[in-house]
Parts: sequence; C-alpha cells; structure tokens
Amino acid sequence: MPELPEVETVRRGLTQQTLQRVCTGGEVLLSRTIATPTPELFLVALQQTQIQEWRRRGKYLLADLSREGEPAGTWGVHLRMTGQFFWTEPATPLTKHTRVRLRFEGDRELRFIDIRSFGQMWWVPPDRPVESVITGLSKLGPEPFAPEFTARYLRDRLRRSQRPIKTALLDQSLVAGIGNIYADESLFRTGIHPTTPSDRLTKIQAEKLREAIVEVLTASIGAGGTTFSDFRDLTGVNGNYGGQAWVYGRKDQPCRTCGTSIQKLKLAGRSSHFCPRCQPCS
Repeated sequence: MPELPEVETVRRGLTQQTLQRVCTGGEVLLSRTIATPTPELFLVALQQTQIQEWRRRGKYLLADLSREGEPAGTWGVHLRMTGQFFWTEPATPLTKHTRVRLRFEGDRELRFIDIRSFGQMWWVPPDRPVESVITGLSKLGPEPFAPEFTARYLRDRLRRSQRPIKTALLDQSLVAGIGNIYADESLFRTGIHPTTPSDRLTKIQAEKLREAIVEVLTASIGAGGTTFSDFRDLTGVNGNYGGQAWVYGRKDQPCRTCGTSIQKLKLAGRSSHFCPRCQPCS
C-alpha cells in the first residue's frame, strides 16, 4: 500500500500537472471506485471545475475545486493498495485496470489505475465539512512533520498500550501516513525490536523514534517513494527508496550495519523486518 512518501510524491505530481487546469469531462469505468456520490453525479460535480490546490492528509489526497471563481467542493482520493494516477494523452490505449479517466484542457487525461480495485474517490459539496463525508479523515492522528508530533506526545500515547510498538506505529490514529515499510525502517534506526511493548519505551527511545520517523520519511520523499510492488508516479517512474532500505524487503540479506541476516516475523498479520543484533528483543 502506498504510504506517506508515495502519496506525497503523487500529490506533487498532481500539483505540477493539473493545478489550475479545467476538467472538461470523464468516464467512470468501475462504479465502486466512486464512494460518493454516484458515478454520474461525481462526473457532473467535476465537470468544468478548476483544481486550486492539492493537499495530503495522511494517505488521503484532497483537491480544492472551483468553478467560475466560486468554491465547487473537494475531490478526495485514497489510493489504498494499488491505486496510481497516470497523466497522458487521451489517445493512449487504456490499460486493463483503468478505473476512472478524467479529461483536462490542453488535450490531456488523468487516469486512475487500480489492479486490486480497493482505491476510492469522493466528491464533497462546498457546504459540507470534508470529514463528514470522508469519515476516515476524522480518525487520523497528527502528521509526522506537524509541530504537535513530539516525543512527549508519542510517549504519552504509547504508555497507555502494551501492544507491540510495530503494531502501534501502523495505527493511523497515533500518527498519520506511516505503514509497514517506514515503521520497519524507523524502528531499525532506533534499535527497537518490533515486538517491544509500547509502554516500555523510555523517554530517550521515544525521542529517537520520533526523529527516525521524520528522517526516514524525508529521505523517502526525496527518493520519490518506494517501489516494492506497484507504486509509480504520474509518469510511470518507480520510486527509488527501496534500494536504500535498511531492513524492509531484505529478509536473509546481511544487515548493512553489522552483517547479521535480516529476519522477518508476523505481527497482527503484517510482516516485520528487523536485525536481531541491532534490534535486540527486550
């Protein structure tokens, strides 16, 4: 699933290609991709709108729309597991898994391609709070780069739970945007074993973990995200962070720090990669 760096990479690409462009029409090829309203009303709502800004909240993408200078609502997108956008010419042949295609002025087309078909889109009317329609937004914790995401906040939240720290980091109500890849990478940088109970983290560990999360996400955004499965940017280019990963996706390979073989275990149904020497089990 695309995580914060991949979604941020997509946001930047959408900003570069579609900002201030007018949507002239489109087609929904898979009805369930549109969460609300109906596919027909979704297309009507976007018709002749101009994209004023693309924002990211956690793993959600939000476009502020206008029509003839007046607010025209918000277009929301969640890529889920395999969703990706492709910016191309209308004459380009459709791929098998194209779910939505939107035409823009200048003879360009934005296509939403989703192999697993879990991705979703919403249109929120301008008189409705976005969170009242895209309800997942109201459940998100702070952004990793936000001032309120402090070591104190992290420790205060974690000390209430005995669940493994890796499982806690995947909880979007704790911190928005982190998924499997960057949780593993952050824990490695901090030297914390993924099964460590959350309430056992010390003040120093919480400080180092917050710093590691910010550093890892910043590095991945700079590399255009990670491509371990299907992620591509708007032009079809892979993310490059995968080649820099310390532990994720490197089972049985030597640790880049100590040479010990990277191990993998399952926690709450998710894989966790770690170095048994650099991240001793407490």
